[in-house]
Amino acid sequence: MKLLLAILLLTFGCTPLIAQEEFVPPDAKLISRIPFFQLSGGIIILKAQLNQFTDSLNFVLDTGSGGISLDSSAVERLKLPTALSEKTIRGIAGVKRVSFAYNHTLTLPGLEVKNLDFHINNYELLTSVYGVRIDGIIGYSFLRRYIVHLDFDKRQMEVYTPGRFKYPRGGQLLKPNFSTLPLLQANVEDSKTFLNRFIFDTGAGLCFLLSRDYVTDSAVFKSKRKFYPTQAEGLGGKKQMEIAVMKSIKIGNYKFKKVPVHVFEDDYNVTNYPSLGGLIGNDLLRRFNITLNYPEQSIHIKPNNHFDDSFDYSYTGLGIYLIDGQIKVVDIIEGSPGDKAGFKTDDIIFSIENNASNNIQAYKNLFQNSLGKIKVVVMRNNLPLMLVMNVKDIRR
Repeated sequence: MKLLLAILLLTFGCTPLIAQEEFVPPDAKLISRIPFFQLSGGIIILKAQLNQFTDSLNFVLDTGSGGISLDSSAVERLKLPTALSEKTIRGIAGVKRVSFAYNHTLTLPGLEVKNLDFHINNYELLTSVYGVRIDGIIGYSFLRRYIVHLDFDKRQMEVYTPGRFKYPRGGQLLKPNFSTLPLLQANVEDSKTFLNRFIFDTGAGLCFLLSRDYVTDSAVFKSKRKFYPTQAEGLGGKKQMEIAVMKSIKIGNYKFKKVPVHVFEDDYNVTNYPSLGGLIGNDLLRRFNITLNYPEQSIHIKPNNHFDDSFDYSYTGLGIYLIDGQIKVVDIIEGSPGDKAGFKTDDIIFSIENNASNNIQAYKNLFQNSLGKIKVVVMRNNLPLMLVMNVKDIRR
């Protein structure tokens, strides 16, 4: 009996194991490391060139764009031929039929991207908002070709060929639904908790945007939640909105508390409600280093050094823009801190808290990082005037 058992063990122990054969794609290869800089709200700006032109152009990197685009003034400056198409684009403030500039080459440091069809739009308003010339937007037409890693600590974009990619240790791999835009599930919590899909939008300079239909139907906010009137700028112009603070928002395994959330009337159904509730903007997403793997329909996020940055809870009710080299007050919401402080349309901002840099990004940061009383010197009718504004904390 012992001899038989030994023979059986020997027989089964010697059974060969045949490995399963599998064809695997090649490893992803690094093509280039490209620096970027950021504007208020976390907006990413990349410098690039078009065709043989030596002029450097400023492009917003935007996962919320279903293509790639050029500003109409850049098209005129470069004398590019265009053709009106049957296609339309839509944004928070409008829908429009667009022209295209076909078959052009975009050159970034160490990278040449050929055969791109740019739709034409007018980004004059965005240029005025940010104080930096916006020449175009880089979206799906570029992102679908590569694996793109965004390092917000180094302010650097790495571009890889599609293939097997080794993600950074730690973090989390997410599997959004993809059309031309990544649609990511997130938990929103205030009066109750909901799991819904939202556009993953690096081109939106805010934390979170919800459609009014979603807010009304879900009753997600507490009944006593305070909302403040404000506005944002997007395709088609300015859009009136409200802003409030939500108890928490959870993306993957990562939870943020007391998040500023904008709410808007989605007249053009940008969010495709009820399929989507809104969008996640880059003032939230910039808190991660992000790998966008469109070929594999995956997004990897890993908390970075900005993960614990404070959110912007400051409320002024002022819309300031760079116009002909001067930073002017253009919009004032009635009853807001700016209105109560005595600001008037066309006031020229000379200084904020002794900062007289005439830099709209610096002034926006001062407004966004101030709570309580601040001193602002404006020029009105060619005379200086000191105004004291009590910046509101929207958490209260």
